Amino acid sequence: MGDPKTSRKIWKKPKRPLNYDLIMDELKTLGTFGLKTKRELWKTQTELSRVRLQARSLLALGQEARGRKEPILMQSLSKIGLVDQNSTLDDVLNLQVNDLLERRLQTIAQKKLYFKTPYQARQAIVHGHVMIENSVVTIPSYVVKTEEEEKIRLIPESRFNETLSKPKSDLGTPETENLESEINNQDKNEESTVKQDVPKESTVKQDVPKESTVKQDVPKESTVKQDVPKESTVKQDVPKESTE
Repeated sequence: MGDPKTSRKIWKKPKRPLNYDLIMDELKTLGTFGLKTKRELWKTQTELSRVRLQARSLLALGQEARGRKEPILMQSLSKIGLVDQNSTLDDVLNLQVNDLLERRLQTIAQKKLYFKTPYQARQAIVHGHVMIENSVVTIPSYVVKTEEEEKIRLIPESRFNETLSKPKSDLGTPETENLESEINNQDKNEESTVKQDVPKESTVKQDVPKESTVKQDVPKESTVKQDVPKESTVKQDVPKESTE
């Protein structure tokens, strides 16, 4: 088991941490869920691999042993909302990292309490503004159980009770309510400008035949080059003078 004073690592680094595609995917996940460091992501990946390992080991057991141990695993995962009660081991093997990250207190508090960004939700949790039932939780990575989702709320003394409100549109925060209309107006303006530029391109194409007339003058230069052999005949008369 090891000495309790020296705890073991609960995360593993990827085999190729400097891979470009891997780095971009990790940065996207960090920004989406408001993670502080990649270590939090690696912890979730390690936990997911542990759950998958348990599911694969159950598939290799006999029917009797599997019938005893499979309900224990499914019940523990259903409590935290990863699977349903009627799910199978195939559903456990199909779990992704985002499924585990969505069960964090930080993610659920952002959706339930209408925080503007996941980082704002993280700050509120760390500063003790969020509580579950009657206890304040200051751990953003706390895995919320299904029975605790409805009990998440702000403390009465929190200043977020005055600033946070439910957005009027489905886009998210009140700051992005007019975002859809602005995007549509920009698209219409771009389409109108593109249509106005099309006739201008047609006029440029009409000037191309003028360049073809210039190319017809090239054969005249070839006639000048044909006069060069005449000079070579003059050079042949020089040896005759030397013989006299």
